Amino acid sequence: MSSNSSGRSVTVMGLGPMGRAMADAFLDRGYAVTVWNRTASRADALVARGAVLAPGVAEAVAANEVVVLSLTDYAAMYAVLEPAEAALAGRVLVNLSSDTPEQARAAARWAAERGATHLTGGVTVPPSGVGRPESSTFYSGPRDAFDAHQPLLEVVTGRTPYCGEDPGLAALYYQIGMVMFWTSMLSYWQAIALANANGLTAADILSHAVDTANSLPGFFAFYAERVDAGDHRGDVDRLAMGTASVEHILRTNADAGVDTALPAAVVDLFRRGMDAGHAADSFSSVVELLRKPAA
Repeated sequence: MSSNSSGRSVTVMGLGPMGRAMADAFLDRGYAVTVWNRTASRADALVARGAVLAPGVAEAVAANEVVVLSLTDYAAMYAVLEPAEAALAGRVLVNLSSDTPEQARAAARWAAERGATHLTGGVTVPPSGVGRPESSTFYSGPRDAFDAHQPLLEVVTGRTPYCGEDPGLAALYYQIGMVMFWTSMLSYWQAIALANANGLTAADILSHAVDTANSLPGFFAFYAERVDAGDHRGDVDRLAMGTASVEHILRTNADAGVDTALPAAVVDLFRRGMDAGHAADSFSSVVELLRKPAA
């Protein structure tokens, strides 16, 4: 199996739901697709559509200049690729696996030592969003590699914001999104649990939940400039008022008999802000408790 650098071919390694969606998207766009997965049967439907199943890792890597990795994490990348290191020279590894910024930087060094180029990717959508023009994936790493292969990257998601040369930046942007996503979804589960305890269903509160979520962008925009300027004036809101509110939330959940771990954690953070002397400041002052301590 020889390397194909035509620009209309790609290797996809890792055929979980995300990897299969990516391979399908490439096939939909007329790409020649080579696939590999530790459990080969996961490739059956893709092979039926015209993909080529590589017999091994080295053959999968050697098949194309661009190798898209959709694995559990970067440890899985090493486990998969280390036995085939000799095939990595000249390859562009588009790593769409999830991990930390530091792991992405280490992987970029590891790839470079073996003659490969590493592009970090952070896909912001589930498998159902792959291949859609409105979906986006953050990328970082060598600009020339990104520019050369952007048309291929746009097959995965139509929008491909480039974050910079630092290979850790795409992973950072991805994790920032995940911080907000998981915490927000937990708050939704909490709201449903509270609703259920009071005889309401998720459907009953859906429109209210959506309205609440849709109000957040305005708050994000309002506070962004102030937080960057270190401006936590209590002219619009005060932490003391916010603390009273989150304590009411905690008691409401406790009275309903639902789990209080999440609202209790919020109350604890607000009380720490009060103890730090921010009672008369905006509740945005809580961000100062979360920041990395000064050296």
